[in-house]
This record gives sequence, structure tokens and C-alpha cells, in this order.
Amino acid sequence: MIGIIVEEVASTGPGIRFFQLYVYKDRNVVAQLVRRAERAGFKAIALTVDTPRLGRREADIKNRFVLPPFLTLKNFEGLNLGKMDEDVKWLQTITSLPILVKGVLTAEDARLAVQNGAAGIIVSNHGARQLDYVVKAAQGRVPVFLDGGVRRGTDVFKALALGASGIFAL
Repeated sequence: MIGIIVEEVASTGPGIRFFQLYVYKDRNVVAQLVRRAERAGFKAIALTVDTPRLGRREADIKNRFVLPPFLTLKNFEGLNLGKMDEDVKWLQTITSLPILVKGVLTAEDARLAVQNGAAGIIVSNHGARQLDYVVKAAQGRVPVFLDGGVRRGTDVFKALALGASGIFAL
């Protein structure tokens, strides 16, 4: 199915709504949030996995750009952020809602998401820098959506041409 989905996570309007969440060490809190989302009528859970990782930015690679030490993601050191495969499998035990993995930035993460039962992938790549790699890695087994970086209609067409199943845009 190829389509354009215009949706806001916290929308109260009509349309398909998904509940975006992070899985933290205290899974009891996450379980409560999932139950609340189910009661509120959300149709899917979007497990966000991209916070501690930067995307593949070709200009940064070409220019050998490295974040200065004071800007690295040190605030995530020592935290138990979980692993995507464990988190997907755990969420499947507490909800019947489909689990979408949001923020996939690499082909390897796309393969892991598919292998671990994700119902779909949302690429939060802010400009279509990873979409083609992720679509190829998903091998048509799950839909791949684009979230972020959509500034004009041509961005939508580019994403669809690269294999996106749909686009989330505000």
C-alpha cells in the first residue's frame, strides 16, 4: 500500500493514531502508559529507538565531522536504555497493538526490527538520508514510513520513489 499519512501523534482529530514511547528501565511505568494508550483508542505503539544515535549524514562523513567531546551523548552513559529486540518482544507480551519501531537509522537496525516482529518501521531521518537503505533491508516484509524532513510536496514524492509506504508529516 502506498499512501500519504498526515497525522500528529497527540492528535485528537479523526484518523489513525499511534502512541509514541520510549522503553526505560522502569517497565512498570511503560506498561501503564501502554494500557492508557489502549484505553484512549490508539491503534499502534511507536517504540522510539533513535535518541542516542546520530543518522548517517553523508556530508559529515565526507568532511570527517566529529562531535566535540562536550556535545557527545554522555548523558546517556550508564543508563539502561534497553535493546530494541528485547523491547519489541517485551511490548508484544503486554499489548495486542502493532509495534512500529520509530527512529530506525541503519539497515542493520531495520533487519533487527523485522526479525524481532515489528509490524512496521518509521524512519526519522530528517531529510531522506537513510530511507533507501532501510527500505532495502526491510525487503518488503513490513511497511516503512518516513517521519521528518518533509518540507514540500517533492519530498513526499522522493520518499515514495525511494520505497516508503507512507509519510508522517505535520
